[in-house]
Amino acid sequence: MAESVRARQRERTRRALVGHARRLFAEHGYAEVGLAQVVAAASVTKGALYHQFDGKADLFRAVLEEVQAEVAATVAEAAEIHDDPWLRLTAGCRAFLTASTDARVQRIMLVDGPAVLGWDAWRAMDEAGSARHLAEALTASADAGLLRPQPITPLARLLSGAMNEAALWLAASGTDRDLEDVWTALSGMLESLRADPAATASGGR
Repeated sequence: MAESVRARQRERTRRALVGHARRLFAEHGYAEVGLAQVVAAASVTKGALYHQFDGKADLFRAVLEEVQAEVAATVAEAAEIHDDPWLRLTAGCRAFLTASTDARVQRIMLVDGPAVLGWDAWRAMDEAGSARHLAEALTASADAGLLRPQPITPLARLLSGAMNEAALWLAASGTDRDLEDVWTALSGMLESLRADPAATASGGR
């Protein structure tokens, strides 16, 4: 029983630290936030923080994991309401753009993420989240004969990079009109990847 109580307390402490760190990192940026601010906001000691995390970068990783998981869930939810593979692909892409242009998400996920953790570590985390959903959606469309024949892995990386860059630009511009313009451009890119409907209907790929 005592161990169960301690486990719940540790989990509450962890949630408080991640929640307050997320707010502070989003508002001020990683470089401007000290651990003293985080523990004060969470009403815990530095010892409690170091019991949970190795340091500031490790705490940031936990924040980034939470943000990426939320964005990935948003993408999956938008995609999964459709039965058609192409609609799942396009709905997921639009959901990613919309979610990642939130300034709080953008700063943690796209600006500080690669800078703090390094490109390789950040990319691995990105691939485990939204990028994985993108690759799966492209594969499903290819399997249904909806894409022109092409390698899926580099295509997924190219589209993911384009959407990340678009999200950064949108976060700076911050208007609904710009979001619609980006979506128009991205939709055109996606349409250019589609198989010829006549060829698909006749059994071609």
